[in-house]
Amino acid sequence: MGKKQPQTSCDTCLYYSYDEDYEAYMCDMDMDEDEYAHLISDDHYNCPYYQNDNEYAVVRKQM
Repeated sequence: MGKKQPQTSCDTCLYYSYDEDYEAYMCDMDMDEDEYAHLISDDHYNCPYYQNDNEYAVVRKQM
């Protein structure tokens, strides 16, 4: 079994949060311009910063 690839769905990412100033959801990860351009232009790009925002994942690993 190989290493699991990061997901691209920002909806479930830890760094995807609501910004009240812009009144929109944004990525809080500090990316450079090249990384961000690659992320939004390629439909098959796997974000290397993706972290699942599932607080129950920690509990499942301890059991």
